[in-house]
Amino acid sequence: MNMRASMTRGVAVAMLGIVAGCATVPYENPDDPWERYNRTMFTINDKVDKALMKPLAQTYDAVTPLPVRTGVGNFFGNLGDVWTGANNLLQGKGHDGLTDAGRVLINSTLGIFGLFDVATEMGLDKHDEDFGQTLAVWGVPAGPYFVVPFFGPRTLRGGAALPVDLVVGSAVHPADVAARNAVTGLRLVHQRAELLGADRAVDQGSLDKYAYVRDFYLQRRRYEIYDGHPPRERFDEGAADDGKLSAIAFVESDAIAQNSLRFALSRPHETGL
Repeated sequence: MNMRASMTRGVAVAMLGIVAGCATVPYENPDDPWERYNRTMFTINDKVDKALMKPLAQTYDAVTPLPVRTGVGNFFGNLGDVWTGANNLLQGKGHDGLTDAGRVLINSTLGIFGLFDVATEMGLDKHDEDFGQTLAVWGVPAGPYFVVPFFGPRTLRGGAALPVDLVVGSAVHPADVAARNAVTGLRLVHQRAELLGADRAVDQGSLDKYAYVRDFYLQRRRYEIYDGHPPRERFDEGAADDGKLSAIAFVESDAIAQNSLRFALSRPHETGL
């Protein structure tokens, strides 16, 4: 009886070891040839976030009333619409660019310097465009997945476009250095506070946090580049990356696996775990 119990425990330990081993072996994603560097930088960014940005965001979220946070978000969103409109025009989307210009005009006046999003209530849709998306429309290849220090997930194309976004974006901020730094700091803390609700989902959503964030970013970025209508990718070895990322088939299969795992863990009496 004792031998049988020992053998049962041994089999259980072996199975757990196999599962743990599979969970810790990174998937060799063709969009992530620099995975060793990216994992290292991801860990560094994560530690910096937990030590600095996340506590600041939590404090900001706790002490700032919701109407004030909404106003702050609207204000920075209005500033962002300026560069969004420029990118829409650079991409040849004149109607969207004019819509963005109309949003800035209305929200800067009727919305009291952008504190209130009157334009959305008037039916002017908000867009989300940056220079990386413009480069994609111009045919610049995405390149490998690349984790930028402090700024996090990008592709090589997105990393190259980041300085342009930062420089042009800061052009609509106050000219005074101290005021510009204060506004930039508030914007970063506010943006981080908006992601607090997603932290738990990311931490619990996968056995490999790095791969989960990478695959989610690549899928979402592809969705943004194609304005919500990405073409279907062929699931074969010959499917080429046309500059718009080719990992969609893996992302979808990985998401299915993760959802299945979460279902199993949440219903152990039904799955036998």
